[in-house]
Amino acid sequence: MSHLPVQVLSPLDGRYRAAVSDLGEFLSEAGLNRARARVEVEWLITLTDRSLFGSAPLNTQQKLALRSLVTDFGQAEIDELATLEATTRHDVKAVEYLVRRRLGTLGLGHISELTHFAATSEDINNLSYALTVRDAVQTVWLPKLSLVIDALRRNALEFRADAMLARTHGQPATPTTMGKELAVFVYRLERIVRQINAGEYLGKFSGATGTFAAHVTAEPSVDWPALSREFVEGLGLGWNPLTTQIESHDWQAELYSRTSHANRILHNLATDIWTYISIGYFRQIPQVGATGSSTMPHKINPIRFENAEANLELSCAILDSLAATLVTSRLQRDLTDSTTQRNIGVGFGHSLLALDNILRGLGEIDIDRALLASDLDSNWEILGEAIQTVIRAEVSAGRSSIEDPYALLKELTRGKRITSADLAEFVSALDIGAAAKARLLALTPASYVGLSDALVDYLP
Repeated sequence: MSHLPVQVLSPLDGRYRAAVSDLGEFLSEAGLNRARARVEVEWLITLTDRSLFGSAPLNTQQKLALRSLVTDFGQAEIDELATLEATTRHDVKAVEYLVRRRLGTLGLGHISELTHFAATSEDINNLSYALTVRDAVQTVWLPKLSLVIDALRRNALEFRADAMLARTHGQPATPTTMGKELAVFVYRLERIVRQINAGEYLGKFSGATGTFAAHVTAEPSVDWPALSREFVEGLGLGWNPLTTQIESHDWQAELYSRTSHANRILHNLATDIWTYISIGYFRQIPQVGATGSSTMPHKINPIRFENAEANLELSCAILDSLAATLVTSRLQRDLTDSTTQRNIGVGFGHSLLALDNILRGLGEIDIDRALLASDLDSNWEILGEAIQTVIRAEVSAGRSSIEDPYALLKELTRGKRITSADLAEFVSALDIGAAAKARLLALTPASYVGLSDALVDYLP
């Protein structure tokens, strides 16, 4: 057997790379290292801005040149870090040495000892993860979710008056409209989006065990907690004052749990759309050149929604694991979070891939109004609910003496197919008021949708 060249193991980096590559800008090793370099550089500037430890503030050009390590971070820096880490065997130390080298080339070697000053690796890492996760969620994942929600909203509005037979427990039930059913998903997803947008991205910068011990020993006169808070908030993050060596990761657990919740709503959407396709309520639009089955040429398989379903399950498995495990760290520090956090991008990657498939899938289906109408017209027995409810109202109002209206309709309709003529004959013989009888005789399965159309207006 031949030996293959080195191959990627994850399909996210292979087959599906194009759909998820935008996440690599942030949730990759290179993205993390760029963020680490940013934290190191900004801490150095923070210290020199205050002329601490004999330093002097850098001028505008010096700051710009130093920050260019971050703004121009690219393949050269990635390669240099790989070389450094081959020696250090420590990723954060390699970034520190990269910053020190840059200081030397800029003629700022005299302040190199302020690089990584009084910082533990986790001070750098927790801020870097907060920055990269925040940016990935806000600039890649949420915008894609918003596109899916927008597509669903358009369909909800377009199909708001399209009556269809509901199927509670998979059986014919009180009709609804396709638009109202899709609006339910829009409402659910918008609620989760609000929760995610309201979430915190926290950071700490307080040393080896969260006590500022090295800081205070080096310079007792500085209000280190105040400086730490100013630094962390200056990065656009929330400050966590009480930590061990690590930031406690509670904000991550909250975010990943909410993301998994969104995934599960989307999973429900994917299975419902799949079912609507299966029973013919949605037609799939043939895509030029596409093949549904390798042996059955007539088939158009709902692969977009099946792919989404599977990837949402994978995403939840990873994000649920992260949410469950990251909140525990033995005593002041263990390294279990180090390797698990490297899979954050994988968790969001599978979700992003699912979103891409759902968005594409929604663009490849169309409603079959004729089938919806036919299905409704074949199930007149579903009006049994309306009839027994009206009878009960008439009895309560003193306009009818019928006993046990529910049992009466159950006997007429349960497990049976009833025609419009059967129901008309039954209603005509009822002991109820004339107005109520007229309403029931005018009722059809297609018109028995209540306020479905109007409910769509509750969309946020």
